[in-house]
Amino acid sequence: MTTTDAPTVAPPSKGKRRIGDVAFAGLARGSGILILMILAGVAAFLIVQAWPSLSANTANFITDKAWDANVRENPAFGVGALAFGTVLAAGIALLLATPVAVGIALFIVYYAPRRLASLLGYMVDLLAAIPSVVYGLWGIGFLAPQLVPVYEGLARNLGWIPLFAGPASTSARTILTAGIVLAVMILPIITAMSRDVFHQVPQGHREAALAMGATRWEMIRLAVLPFGKSGVIGGAMLGMGRALGETMAVAMILSPSLIVSWNLLQSGNQTIAGHIALQYPEATGYGVSALIAAGLVLFAITLVVNMGARYIVARGNKES
Repeated sequence: MTTTDAPTVAPPSKGKRRIGDVAFAGLARGSGILILMILAGVAAFLIVQAWPSLSANTANFITDKAWDANVRENPAFGVGALAFGTVLAAGIALLLATPVAVGIALFIVYYAPRRLASLLGYMVDLLAAIPSVVYGLWGIGFLAPQLVPVYEGLARNLGWIPLFAGPASTSARTILTAGIVLAVMILPIITAMSRDVFHQVPQGHREAALAMGATRWEMIRLAVLPFGKSGVIGGAMLGMGRALGETMAVAMILSPSLIVSWNLLQSGNQTIAGHIALQYPEATGYGVSALIAAGLVLFAITLVVNMGARYIVARGNKES
């Protein structure tokens, strides 16, 4: 009895790649290069447009607190006060939003029933779709009047602390109010990233903690939070990047002033983005170039924050 051998198929050559793989790899590489080119183009545009005012500026651009950039002969302006207000507002938003976002993410992933978790996740994500101008209207129309008695109480009871020294603003249009509004705006970003990281915690880690007699909170503290620490930090930094560049909501809440103050209950501080939005309609000549120079500083700050976030996330994933 004879048997016929099954036809053998030669394996594909190692040096030969399919057309689809080559096309996809080229498309992905081209997309990455395009993003870098766009980023470089934005940076080059800001530098070129900002250079006339920077070269003619008679003040220290980094530390000076004044802004008299429309004078053609001797413009004098600095971004120091604006950079301080920008970082302060974003820092307040980060301190307020991060604990709440982590708590919401933990509740959605480990405590809430499935239907409630789905509803809460949808509602939190919906916050990201609300326009910033709506947040600004909510801040000046509802939140600020409600905070007036709160600020008065803080000034009365905690006035010995420089952050809450009185008298409190009668309109509550302060850097603290802006920070609260920004905290609500960045809440969905931090919550979404934290929720995704908490979902990725290995089931074996959680079951091992529970098998050793740990309660649910102890399991979260010992297994979930250490695993998701880098993701939470990365999400917080990305949220801070959003807070640094927010324009309309901050411009509607804060008054147009250039004061460096740690007092959270008085009006005075302003952010770079808010200052640009308020000054640009009336800017001429060197004034427009000076505002673009301020935008260049904001671009650099935001870029550094986002690069730091990506580095932290990548390092955490590598360690995991």
